[in-house]
Amino acid sequence: MPLPTADRTIVRTLLVLSVAQVVGWGTVGLPAILGRQMAGDLHMDLSAAFAGSSVLYVMMGLCAPLLARPFTRLGARQVMMAGTLLAAPGFVVMSLAHGPAAYFAAWTILGVAGSASLSTAAYIMLNEVAGQKAKSAIGALMLVTGLSSSIFWPLTSVLAGMAGWRGTCLVYAGMMLLICLPLYAFGLPRRPAASSDLTAMSGPAAGPPRPVRRGTFSLIVSAIALNSFVTFGFAAVMIELLKAAGLPPAEALAFGSALGVIQVSARGIDFLGGGRWDGITTGLIAGLALPTSMLLLMTGGGTYWSIAAFIVLYGLGSGALAVARATIPLVFYDKADYARASSHIALPLNLISALAPPVLVGLLGRSGTQALLGLAMACSCGALLILLVLARRRPSLETVATS
Repeated sequence: MPLPTADRTIVRTLLVLSVAQVVGWGTVGLPAILGRQMAGDLHMDLSAAFAGSSVLYVMMGLCAPLLARPFTRLGARQVMMAGTLLAAPGFVVMSLAHGPAAYFAAWTILGVAGSASLSTAAYIMLNEVAGQKAKSAIGALMLVTGLSSSIFWPLTSVLAGMAGWRGTCLVYAGMMLLICLPLYAFGLPRRPAASSDLTAMSGPAAGPPRPVRRGTFSLIVSAIALNSFVTFGFAAVMIELLKAAGLPPAEALAFGSALGVIQVSARGIDFLGGGRWDGITTGLIAGLALPTSMLLLMTGGGTYWSIAAFIVLYGLGSGALAVARATIPLVFYDKADYARASSHIALPLNLISALAPPVLVGLLGRSGTQALLGLAMACSCGALLILLVLARRRPSLETVATS
């Protein structure tokens, strides 16, 4: 039985975004493989080379609120095309860099481009196309993009072996122009003229906006920021944390490698749930798993069962929280309001992405595992309490139906 036209549009949009987002995130992840080569060639410390990723996240965060109006007036498709056009010269500048100034300038350009073309933009695009089915669509997209490193880390290694890291950057510039840009230009649906500006989107045809209680946006930002501090920080410190907990380096790497599979599995479970629960429910369940996992690691004495239980619970929780970050705003906001809210949430989210790794790495080195886990548990518990408050603020079914 053929799919309805609207569902075909959602599927086509998902396919386009899946390919383009995997390419987008995969290409900016090149320091994970080439960081040491780049640092040596540019006469920089290895930590400085990896700081390029921090510049990327900071710029993505700073630029995101500025893009709220373009997203609502022009639509995500046009903004993503512009971001992709800007990403190509960013990789070219990186390929030509011979010192820190040009290197960090390249990451600055890529950060501006990423704010217009990576995750937040893709979620806004899916909300435009999928409407009430946006949660499932976003979950499906995140299920695919979670594999970007698995695809691009080996590809980056092969390209670097053939053309060096500078040649790899030029290949990635070409991918922006020859893969991502055509996909966005010809594969994504154009927004109907009736919804081409903010007035039309909030006018009678779109229905009145949902009433949102004062302070709700601040609570959403606080919950997302607290959980993101933990998950983005742990992404950088996980292997060192496991070694500090008592695992030999090879076993720490094995346990850490399993984490990615578990996180993707959690996203898959949430996707299979379809519309049976909303982003807040996902966040509450996942948010409970995080402090429980940390408590097990703190009290387990470095035993294998406690470390394994930590990896499973933390992996499921952090994987589901990645979906919750994108879908919690859907509970309270529609259409243009979602675009505006997501753009403003991206500022603290990306700043946290940049700041959390060095903070947690420094804490682990100075004070040890118990201090790190204690801080992470406090943040996770704080986020869980905020999510409980948000759960009480959910719009009623009657309100949603009339909005």
